[in-house]
Amino acid sequence: MHGLFRWSGKWWPGVIPLVMFWAIAGWTSTEPLEADLAQRSTAALKDTILDKRRISVAGRDVSLAADAFSEDGRQSAVASVETVPGVRLVNDETRLVPEAKPFVWSAERDVLRVTLSGSSPLPASKGRLMEAARASLGGVEVVDRMNLSRGAPPRFDNAALLLLEQVGKLKDGKITLSDTKVSLSGMARELGGREAIAAALKNLPEGFSVAANEVKAPPYILQAYKDPVAVTLTLTGNVPDSNAHTALVAAAGRKFFSEKVVDNLKASIGAPVGFAAAVVPALGALSRLSTGTLVISDREVKLSGDALYEAAAVQIRAGLGKDFPQGWQFKPEISVKPPAAPVDATVCQQLFSELLGKARIRFESGKADIVADSAGLLDRLIETALRCPTANIEISGHSDTNGEEAANQALSEKRAQAVADYLVKAGLPANRFSAVGYGSTQPIAANDTDQGKAQNRRIDFVVK
Repeated sequence: MHGLFRWSGKWWPGVIPLVMFWAIAGWTSTEPLEADLAQRSTAALKDTILDKRRISVAGRDVSLAADAFSEDGRQSAVASVETVPGVRLVNDETRLVPEAKPFVWSAERDVLRVTLSGSSPLPASKGRLMEAARASLGGVEVVDRMNLSRGAPPRFDNAALLLLEQVGKLKDGKITLSDTKVSLSGMARELGGREAIAAALKNLPEGFSVAANEVKAPPYILQAYKDPVAVTLTLTGNVPDSNAHTALVAAAGRKFFSEKVVDNLKASIGAPVGFAAAVVPALGALSRLSTGTLVISDREVKLSGDALYEAAAVQIRAGLGKDFPQGWQFKPEISVKPPAAPVDATVCQQLFSELLGKARIRFESGKADIVADSAGLLDRLIETALRCPTANIEISGHSDTNGEEAANQALSEKRAQAVADYLVKAGLPANRFSAVGYGSTQPIAANDTDQGKAQNRRIDFVVK
């Protein structure tokens, strides 16, 4: 017995290396096995739709963690791993993606970016929406704040992609899809954008409908700038159609007798009611200014600049708003141009002749009523008369040879007197003016053509 114990004390130290060899062998053989099972388990899931997928292997036991988008998809994923050869046990750590009730998705645009928020049903849907947003918004930054959720209505992707196209038509605003109901707010980027969005929404997929559309049209703007240095009137902005365009440019040409009209107007839908009826008198007021700017935005008219004399400024401030259609607002910012230096009678006559050589004071046909288009010319004549305060001025009326001479004589007298009354009403002394009618006795052109007759129908200012 004593010999046995003595023998055993000699063999047990040899077991230690054997255990170490066994551990090393087990470790070196298990690691490739686990890597292989992980690779084959991953391959088995290639056709499944999962999010946040994680696979870990211990021996021949596989742990699968993932977010699935349906119960069937979750069970199918677990079953796919269970069928992988060599897998002994699948530790199921999968779960369903949270369900969104209601299922809400939105796209919001501001000055700098477009933000996609709310829920998206699948990773692929998120990708498609982001790609479509970047493509349709032309370089605008697109921010993804979408979460993955279950509960999307059928044809969600089609509806969301259609709505993303409408975001490109907004200057700012938000489009929200709540289940199958669409709500929109904000301002369209261009005139006609609101109508284009409304037309596009008619093509929503079956089952979807518009709950609220509060997209506003941008302001309907027309601007006119009178530049005394370049001697131009520049028109920019919008008009309702080609007929209104032609009419407004023609009106500007009549009212601005010396300025070149630069026409940058374009036809656009969305004009407020009474647009043309407001623009014409507003242009007439601008024609009375030395320099000025007219801005018409929707139903608001802003006129700023320098009147040629104080009485003109008072008339424009007080009178223009009365000419507008109901519901229109007028905001005048009219100052008075500093008076020009006095001139002698000779220069005064030259200035009168230059002005009346560019345009004629116009009257209603067969009457002595001065046409409103002549207001700008009359103000220039008044400014000139103010520069020669000691000169007496004859206002002479002339006619062509049409009709009876007595009638022409009477009409020429009435028209001359109408002009004198206009000047006196503007604040000039009545004793400086005499109104004389000459009928057709002093023609400056032949009366055998319409053009010649038009030249003969005139008012002259003669400095005495």
